[in-house]
Amino acid sequence: MSSRPPKFRPEAWLASLALIAICVISLGNVIVRYTTDASFAFTEEFSVFLLVIVTFAGAAVAARDNQHIRIELIEHYLPAPALKGVFVLQWLVGVAVMGVTTWYGSTFALQEYNWESLSPGLGLPNWIYVMWLPVMSAAIIIRMTQNLIDRLRGKKDEEVIHES
Repeated sequence: MSSRPPKFRPEAWLASLALIAICVISLGNVIVRYTTDASFAFTEEFSVFLLVIVTFAGAAVAARDNQHIRIELIEHYLPAPALKGVFVLQWLVGVAVMGVTTWYGSTFALQEYNWESLSPGLGLPNWIYVMWLPVMSAAIIIRMTQNLIDRLRGKKDEEVIHES
């Protein structure tokens, strides 16, 4: 067993709770459907929303732990000064992508709020679902920045065994 203390990150808890909720409402829907020939109307709408939360929260966790898919061959053979440049370049590209996602996600959420758009399934305000896009994108930027600082300070990543 590992001697390191467990990591208590809000996005990890959020992803876990969202995944548990998906499982519970999907299982509940299956049981109700097979026992009553009816179905819960909210399950698909909530499941899709929660799946987006799981995806973005998981991406934030992976960004913090430097576990996103990347080509490591270049990193292994570069000298330290060039390696730091690669780290900064990776961070810049990631921040650019997530910055655009945050900006347009915020714009989209504000438009949904102003237009008072309702979801097609349950008639709930769409901004409730959409507001998580810029929030979680900003969380990914924060975690990428923390990871960059660690890497520039020379903190080594944990050895990850990739199975293929």
